[in-house]
Amino acid sequence: MDITTNGPVLSLHGDFDVRSTWEVRAAIYDHLEGCLDEDVVIDMAHVDNIDVTALRVLAVATRQAWLDGHHLTVRNCGPAVRRMMHLTRLARAIEVERAVASA
Repeated sequence: MDITTNGPVLSLHGDFDVRSTWEVRAAIYDHLEGCLDEDVVIDMAHVDNIDVTALRVLAVATRQAWLDGHHLTVRNCGPAVRRMMHLTRLARAIEVERAVASA
């Protein structure tokens, strides 16, 4: 798992699974602490696969951010990631940015 940052955006690259949850979790919480005045966005455009453990990390981080007065949003989820969110019923616990419809 490669993690890059660009301002309030945290970009994930690779498979987000149980092997990378500690690394991603630490990066998310460090990023939340560093971006006190901005909403944090997790860009998952380059995440092809995700498992339940990783989704739970995102769900808990979303809730913790909200409790701390922050806002955490996930963006650019691919079909496999969205499908897993719905299968695990964690889609309700993770805020996903809605794609803008093109005319």
